[in-house]
Amino acid sequence: MKGRPVFVGLLVAGVGVALLALYMRKFELDASGGAKVELLVAVSPIVRGKPLTDAMLGTKQVPQAYVDQRSIRASEREKVLNLRPVSNIPVLQTLVWTDFVATSDEQRDLSSLVQPGNRATPIRVEIDDVLQLIRPGDFVDVLGVFADGSAASVLLQRVLVLATGLDTTQNTTGATNRNRIEALTLSVSMEESQLLALAQADGKLSVIVRNPDDQRITASPPDVSRAALFDAAARQTIQSARRRGPVKLEAEPGR
Repeated sequence: MKGRPVFVGLLVAGVGVALLALYMRKFELDASGGAKVELLVAVSPIVRGKPLTDAMLGTKQVPQAYVDQRSIRASEREKVLNLRPVSNIPVLQTLVWTDFVATSDEQRDLSSLVQPGNRATPIRVEIDDVLQLIRPGDFVDVLGVFADGSAASVLLQRVLVLATGLDTTQNTTGATNRNRIEALTLSVSMEESQLLALAQADGKLSVIVRNPDDQRITASPPDVSRAALFDAAARQTIQSARRRGPVKLEAEPGR
């Protein structure tokens, strides 16, 4: 009987130590970003358009808190083999689903191209013959001009094109390229697809094509008002910041 209080005390102390150890372990995990997730990385430079091989892939562990929803897990290794990247991928860069579109010149189901967390959203377009060069895998910025036509707004930046018309491949020699394209299908989030739906219902959309290696996102780009067309100083300010390379495609939501 005399030893029971000592035993109970030791038991309580042991439980306390165990709970403290568990708390410290959880605290360390939270402070370091949580449990580690194994992601795919490039172990050699990956060139745009070149099929991905197993030798190009490695893995690294990243805390859960720092894992983007587009990141490709090591368990999904087989899914990315033979895919063609839409831009150059440097050594040790983590691979994300937006790096890839079609596997080959064969048509693929659109649903298989949509990155996890994104949605395939079509916008109506009318493209001149010379602008048929846009292809799945290109990146575009989306502009909107609404009902009163008083200003042009940047709606989305660096959006991946999944399909042009009914074509989901990067092949430029097929019959599709000789036909008139009536829609572009973009890879966007749920909220971005809602924004595009509202924009198409209320006005006119345009897209401008960007270099695939250009990953810059401009913070809060200002609207350009119709008044700038008739203001020499405003036009000069816009031209001074011009960058070569964009191609404009008109999108008519009502067509």
